[in-house]
Amino acid sequence: MDGSKTNGPQSASSSETLEILRGRPVAERADAARNREKILGAAARLFAEKGVEAVSMDAIAAEAGVGKGTLFRRFGDKSGLAAALLDRRERELQEHILSGPAPLGPGAPAAERLAAFVAAYLDYLFAHLDLVRMSETASPGARYRIGAYRFWHRHVAILLAEASPGADPDALAHLVLAAVGGELAGVLKEEYGEARARRAALELARRLSP
Repeated sequence: MDGSKTNGPQSASSSETLEILRGRPVAERADAARNREKILGAAARLFAEKGVEAVSMDAIAAEAGVGKGTLFRRFGDKSGLAAALLDRRERELQEHILSGPAPLGPGAPAAERLAAFVAAYLDYLFAHLDLVRMSETASPGARYRIGAYRFWHRHVAILLAEASPGADPDALAHLVLAAVGGELAGVLKEEYGEARARRAALELARRLSP
């Protein structure tokens, strides 16, 4: 298929690349899957009630009814728990990008798809800001090692390549994603409010994809 005749990442190679980057959930034994759901359910409840920072791993283990060793072996620390809790929401967004309705999904011009992605990502980000921030800042460069980041980067780079021929889509994609990082979003929300932070990120996306 001639990519120049499509809108957004609709070519076979682009779609296949994003499918590979999305990955699949790891198959588990039934008992391991049950423990995982118990732990994630307990963490989600406690985080919602008390805030991410106020909840200890010990409290999560007690709430879930599992040993601390099981919790630490499975998730490592709270940042690992945060990443696991976010995984389902990230997969939902990825599914909408791959096969959902336009403009977030295929079928709209690249510039419209980029704006739709930024808007949808901001919805996800501000709904789970504390968890996102924890997962991204657990250690230097943690954000870029998260599997979903490679998916977001490829998707944005594909759209920028079509919307802004002659630009450097790979480098610019990192800059777009920097504008919707958890740490920066928290600062912008605190200083200017969520609505203004959203408008600024969308304005950046529009200026990069005229």
